[in-house]
Amino acid sequence: MSILIKNARIIDPSQKIDSKGSIYIEKGEIISCGGASKKKADTVIDAGGKIAAPGFIDMHAHLREPGREDQETIRSGLRAAVAGGFTTVCAMPNTDPPCDSQAHVKFLLEKAREAKMADLLPVGTITRRREGKEISEMGELKASGAPALSDDGSSVEDAELMRRAMEYASMLDLLIISHCEDKALAGKGVMREGYWSTVLGLEPIPAEAESTVVERDARLAELAGARLHIAHVSTEQSVDIIRAAKKRGVKITAEATPHHFSLHDRDLRTFDTNMKVNPPLGTEKDVKAVRQGLRDGTIDVIATDHAPHLESEKEKEFDYAPFGMIGFETALSLAVMNLVDSGILDWGQLIGKLTANPAAILKAGKGTLKEGSPADVVIIDPGKEWTYDKKQIRSASSNSPFVGKKMKASVTHVIRGGRPVYRNGQLV
Repeated sequence: MSILIKNARIIDPSQKIDSKGSIYIEKGEIISCGGASKKKADTVIDAGGKIAAPGFIDMHAHLREPGREDQETIRSGLRAAVAGGFTTVCAMPNTDPPCDSQAHVKFLLEKAREAKMADLLPVGTITRRREGKEISEMGELKASGAPALSDDGSSVEDAELMRRAMEYASMLDLLIISHCEDKALAGKGVMREGYWSTVLGLEPIPAEAESTVVERDARLAELAGARLHIAHVSTEQSVDIIRAAKKRGVKITAEATPHHFSLHDRDLRTFDTNMKVNPPLGTEKDVKAVRQGLRDGTIDVIATDHAPHLESEKEKEFDYAPFGMIGFETALSLAVMNLVDSGILDWGQLIGKLTANPAAILKAGKGTLKEGSPADVVIIDPGKEWTYDKKQIRSASSNSPFVGKKMKASVTHVIRGGRPVYRNGQLV
């Protein structure tokens, strides 16, 4: 099958391309990128007025299978991912059972192949069963296809165990993705400590519950020579720590989620449990720091932390509702409205944080439109306005505070591996 995308504004940060031209795809590969093309194709897409970019890569998502298929399955999650422009998704291992074995990784990969949507990169656990007691079989996890390890949902509390895990991961060239949370400091908290937690009377979580573990893990990575990626950065202190670690030469990268640069702790005045997330929404200073971190490169990646929950679970008092919101289908629009339109990032920088940067961190061989590379392409209408309609959500869950909200910038086409999987609002 051959596809010609013509008249597009091609943005490919991996090649420093931002120019009008054509992309020709054949047999699942990029054959040519840029300039005019007179080649004939089975399918021609006129992308006049639109942006063509590499398919997005989400470094942090929860697909719930196995264990909570009522919230999400691999199939429903990857369908939602494709609708948001994501052609590659990292599945976090805090499922039931956790992804700590070769068999589990193979199970996830097979489920993704059956779904025929986005590619899946299963993240294995740092410790067996995510219990923080014994290091997982890292070599087997890598051999079966896991590019990274994480005990996401929990930090590895034992610093000595974390150091040894980083040393082993470094020997195998595996990435460690750290969920930074001091459970003792966080306690029973449900929102960021500050003015608004006092006003609303909700149990607070101090910023230090995150930043103290960020500091610890950065120092351990420096000691072990490991590659460390900090998940869902949400505090001013954490941004400062990561920035300083990078200056010291630590192999550290970081991600921010759309909800952490789009929403503030004051937004919880409505007590909407869909805004109850972990780490919690930050103060105005935190949000400004996260945005500045994205601007200056301290934060390398935008990841969704897509976390599905049933309505019945979220429709509880704030203290008892679970943490998390879905995010695949709103990520691009939130980034455009809160980062591009405000001048924090330009389009090239934004797309880089969704493509080339995560690809480089994961060593995934994706996130590019170079000739010969896998044909993962997203086409974006940057000015299109739309409403996030609950009825159109592809995820099996709908726990988002943005339902019913007006959005800007829309994914119109997604090609994965040279095959169209999304076209004009419809899954193919």
